[in-house]
Amino acid sequence: MEAKPFGLVFFPAFDWSISPTHPEREERLLYTRDQISEEGLLDIPGIREYKPRLAKVADAERVHIGVPDIKSLITDAHLVSAGGAITAAEALMRGEVERAFALVRPPGHHAMRVVHGARGFCTINIEAIMVEYLRRFHGVGRVAIVDTDVHHGDGTQDIYYHDPDTLFISFHQDGRTLYPGSGFTDEAGSPQALGTTVNLPLPPGTTDEGMHYVLDNLVLPMLDEFAPDIIINSAGQDNHYSDPLASMAVTAQGYARLAEKLKADIAVLEGGYSIEDALPYVNTGIILAMAGLDYSRVVEPDVERAPRHTAKTAAYIEKLVLEQYALWCKRQELSHKAVLKSGDYWQRQRSIYYDSSDIGERQLENLRLCPECQGFMTVATEAEGGDSGYKSAFAAVIPRQPCGACRRQAKDAVLAAKRKGGFQHYIIQDKENDFMERL
Repeated sequence: MEAKPFGLVFFPAFDWSISPTHPEREERLLYTRDQISEEGLLDIPGIREYKPRLAKVADAERVHIGVPDIKSLITDAHLVSAGGAITAAEALMRGEVERAFALVRPPGHHAMRVVHGARGFCTINIEAIMVEYLRRFHGVGRVAIVDTDVHHGDGTQDIYYHDPDTLFISFHQDGRTLYPGSGFTDEAGSPQALGTTVNLPLPPGTTDEGMHYVLDNLVLPMLDEFAPDIIINSAGQDNHYSDPLASMAVTAQGYARLAEKLKADIAVLEGGYSIEDALPYVNTGIILAMAGLDYSRVVEPDVERAPRHTAKTAAYIEKLVLEQYALWCKRQELSHKAVLKSGDYWQRQRSIYYDSSDIGERQLENLRLCPECQGFMTVATEAEGGDSGYKSAFAAVIPRQPCGACRRQAKDAVLAAKRKGGFQHYIIQDKENDFMERL
């Protein structure tokens, strides 16, 4: 038995925890590590383990605007988790492996562009940091991120909501029934990127059959048409029927078949909190599938208790797929109309709650709809709560390939805000030149 060249990065973050009994704890990966060892997966020719590197604060600042700064909000565990994903990406870029799986924690897909603290156990966005590293150092352009966590990947969505070169697809338990209460079909991207955010809110009780119907009839056709340079799987495993934090009904076999069909270049672990009953089986199945090996015998001992697919759920999912595919086919037309309707600027105002840090944020975002580039963006943010009291910042984001006008106007906007006053921090995130400037 020989695998296709496959990389595995493992980091359980022994020195990071929310509390000793919290679902997000080191045992999530230790049981998986035991299972991997018992099955002898690391002894299979072609499967290679890599030790995670330490990401730099600059890697996080390439994605995030921290208030007061990212360095003060994270620990080394966050940088090793992000570094583990970068390690997997580097192995792929060097041609040493065909695919890679970063089994790391802390997770990241609830961390948004602006960071005041932790949300949904996440402080920095591991996948986004890896993606922007690949763009900066390896020239990767079009990226698809498929988020299969049971919770909506609202942080990843936020980071790429204005980016037409990133297709973000999230299928998750309906936000009306589960944290973070978002991820609805009308969250489809800002005008110039409309249609490149695709949300698939699935009903509680969705089984392997439902998930694979969505995959086969919507997700895979979208990926074929978008033709990304690389596919990333935010591999949350809390859709499992035994997960204590959700109400879905997917099995280890369902996850393994998804990994086989999706053919993600890199998978990065997100959620999954059934530590003994699910994670060792699901992770083993995913590893075998990504390495091109037989996973048919990876079956949970109690799989018979998994709920069955119902006609009501099937009908709901079929309707959802039809509606979303129709929108996908019309995305360019809808984007053009949205740009015309919005004029020169698109704006959104939001309230964001950091449940893990008990912080409430008010945010006003203005995006220039530029005909020459992706447009610069300003963000005015104020937050209260947690251990740090009141915090505020005004920031401008210069896109990766800005036109001259957007570059000038972004800096002018921050300088004008600083002259007017009212914020504690004034920041320019320059994606073209890869630096963060504080004025």
